[in-house]
Amino acid sequence: MIQPIYLYGSKVLRERASEVDLNDREGLKALVQDLRDTLAHADGVGLAAPQIGVGKRVVIVDGVPVSETYDYLKDFRRVLVNPVIVDRSKEMVSYQEGCLSIPGIFCDVVRPKSITVEYYDENLTKITETFDKFAARMVEHELSHLDGDMFTDHVSPIRKKIISKKLQAISRGKASAHYNTKLI
Repeated sequence: MIQPIYLYGSKVLRERASEVDLNDREGLKALVQDLRDTLAHADGVGLAAPQIGVGKRVVIVDGVPVSETYDYLKDFRRVLVNPVIVDRSKEMVSYQEGCLSIPGIFCDVVRPKSITVEYYDENLTKITETFDKFAARMVEHELSHLDGDMFTDHVSPIRKKIISKKLQAISRGKASAHYNTKLI
């Protein structure tokens, strides 16, 4: 079911999400479907459970919408349950990021070029996978949400100053998006 996406300023976006009870398969299945439906409706490439108001450690990423630019992402779709980053490359890269919880703001953010993550997929198979280039960017951006972290926390001080009024407006509910949003 399509859920509203919580906006910057919502408390749930700044809290550390709790681990998913792997015995609650039905609850996990419903949460993953809500994330998929909401992401498809919002035309994004990733979504974390806290962004729909659920403080659980689940994210989904879908590279298909950007596969014309990054052809290696044409079949890239993942569900990551209780993910843990176990390694980060020393090589760093800068990409422009945006976020469905912060509509209309885009900033360059420096992150590792590759990361290795241990996680469970939606079938509860334990996986260790290394993500590289833009796939790493998408995954790490979403995993940050699970720790109450947002991409705007990683921009330069001057950029933070430039976007501060826009962020304040979003946190007061003054945001424009083509998808349903919520602020709590």
